[in-house]
Amino acid sequence: MRLSARSRRRPHLHARDLLDECVASLLARPGRSALTVLGTVVGMPALVTTLGLSKTAGNQIVSRFDALAATDITVVPKVGGSGRAFSPLTWDAEARVGRLNGVAAAGTLSEVDVKGELVAAVPVQDPQGQTRFSLPVKAASPGLYRAVRARLETGRFLDAGHSARADRTVLLGAAAAERLRVERVDDQPAIFIGDRLYTVAGIVADVGRQASLLSAVILPEGTARRDFGLGGPASVQVESDIGAAELIAQQVATALSPSDPALLKVTAPPEPRRAKANVQSDLNALFLLLGGVSLLVGAIGIGNVTLVSVMERIGEIGLRRALGAGRWHIAFQFLAESTALGVIGGILGASAGTLVIVGIAASRSWTPVLEPWVPLWAPALGGAIGLMSGLYPASRAAAMEPVESLRSAM
Repeated sequence: MRLSARSRRRPHLHARDLLDECVASLLARPGRSALTVLGTVVGMPALVTTLGLSKTAGNQIVSRFDALAATDITVVPKVGGSGRAFSPLTWDAEARVGRLNGVAAAGTLSEVDVKGELVAAVPVQDPQGQTRFSLPVKAASPGLYRAVRARLETGRFLDAGHSARADRTVLLGAAAAERLRVERVDDQPAIFIGDRLYTVAGIVADVGRQASLLSAVILPEGTARRDFGLGGPASVQVESDIGAAELIAQQVATALSPSDPALLKVTAPPEPRRAKANVQSDLNALFLLLGGVSLLVGAIGIGNVTLVSVMERIGEIGLRRALGAGRWHIAFQFLAESTALGVIGGILGASAGTLVIVGIAASRSWTPVLEPWVPLWAPALGGAIGLMSGLYPASRAAAMEPVESLRSAM
């Protein structure tokens, strides 16, 4: 008796039946499924944390931006093509800059050419040890000490009177004082620059800017002009009020050289938003690399476990094919299993990443910031990784012939 065409048709399998088989297969080996999901769970928090933590940290840049760096402005003459610097700076540069609105402190600083003369604390050369040193000598206006946030260890700062009278009085940086063995100024110690005698008025313990001052001998500008022929200030150091640096940087060159502001080079702090963007970019690059590697490991794990599952279920695959399941039924089932593992990993990973962001922000007293689409897209990304990982095992399972599969399982 011949079978009718309808009776010879393969039975139709509903997608719901295939999904039920997929869930049953995953639950049949819960330990293996959990370890497979763990690979995605490890990588997904790295990606979520990348986008959330960089956003959170970036938002702190403006409020936590270093006040010292954000208010630091330096003005120097530009260097021409011949290598010589133009000198548009005048002796009243400190007063000119001080008139600008938003300037907290300003002063001039110059390197003094002492023509190779050595600095000593005693007038006579000691043949038993080195008592004369080649130390940098600098000239400073009175406002410089506040502009560089200098702090005295002992003594006093040099004022406008010292410069106006060209007093032979100096300040010593902490490192210079140590080399010259000057520890106190109440007994009016003196040093020699060449054959000239200078009284030490104070010792600078620390500075916020221009760290070279700590190893230098600092003269009043008037003294440097008279004794060493200093022709003009070499640079202007400005400390601005918070938020005024950008405006002052635009105005200071005109204030110092009205006839030709282009002769001056102004160095201003970076704009906080740019620093914020740089921080976000660096954090993104670092965490995305780590997260990508972790996700790659998770994808390999899903693919490997799915392939092992195919090899263990050869008999089941053959039996299904013999009972009428088509190749796409077999492929769909294994793809559904690998995709489900990826989706579960994405959900757990997104949750873990969100908790990490909140925990870090709370420990640092930050406000956690996370784009809402990040945790929502994480399961979709996990599912896509699982789907791609299962392509090869699913195609291999679908290519098996029923007879060969049943024979191999026996």
